[in-house]
Amino acid sequence: MTESPSTPECTPARTGADARLAARSGRLDRHTSGQAMGHVQGNVVILPAALATDFMRFCQRNPKPCPLLAVSEPGDPSLPTLGKGIDIRTDLPRYRVWRDGELSTEPTDIRALWQDDFVTFVIGCSFSFEEALMAEGITLRHIEQQRNVAMYRTNVATEAAGPFSGPMVVSMRPMNAADAIRAVQITSRLPSVHGAPVHIGEPAQIGIADLSKPDYGDAVEVRPGELPVFWACGVTPQAALVHARVPIAITHAPGAMLVTDLLNRQLAAF
Repeated sequence: MTESPSTPECTPARTGADARLAARSGRLDRHTSGQAMGHVQGNVVILPAALATDFMRFCQRNPKPCPLLAVSEPGDPSLPTLGKGIDIRTDLPRYRVWRDGELSTEPTDIRALWQDDFVTFVIGCSFSFEEALMAEGITLRHIEQQRNVAMYRTNVATEAAGPFSGPMVVSMRPMNAADAIRAVQITSRLPSVHGAPVHIGEPAQIGIADLSKPDYGDAVEVRPGELPVFWACGVTPQAALVHARVPIAITHAPGAMLVTDLLNRQLAAF
């Protein structure tokens, strides 16, 4: 994957609104891990309304990688249930524009591309459960090393809906066995941000040949005595968009999320 250009590091935002304003102004054009701690972040998919029903069914049939947080009205760039003043056309650090299943551009603003029939889907993100893991003393290497999380396409098929299908994408975090067990317990309480891991251990069992070569994000070392722990990932819809070859779709760039006004503590199911 071609690395996107990036502006110099800006001070981490304290609130969701601060992060969105930093993205809107161009001060933040990179991944949002570590931004606005305590606030829910979301993956984004924007599609023409004619495809919205099929995509909604795809999310409903694949709740682990695609837990829906919000859906907009057609043509409306706001998402009032997620935050005051959100403008989805400007408030992500970086976007991906897909045309006929091919990546076209990675802009930082999509106002010039906006259509009156666009519907925005916001899907839960693992950045939210990472805070719960760190609060329990579990070290996350990609955050420690200031990298984007490593993400991989697997041989696990999603359940199709209309034109949408394809492989599940997973994110990986290396942990020792005790931390992995605790991580299962913690993330099981958070189904709206992917819930418990989908796989622990041997990567080849889910079709990953080489952990040092992620399909998205940055590789991190799995040290002796550690297990790779895999969670379903909100980049999965991007694989489905490639398979569907829709005329136009817009997503977040991997790791460059919408930071909302919701708080992570509000997401716990029990």
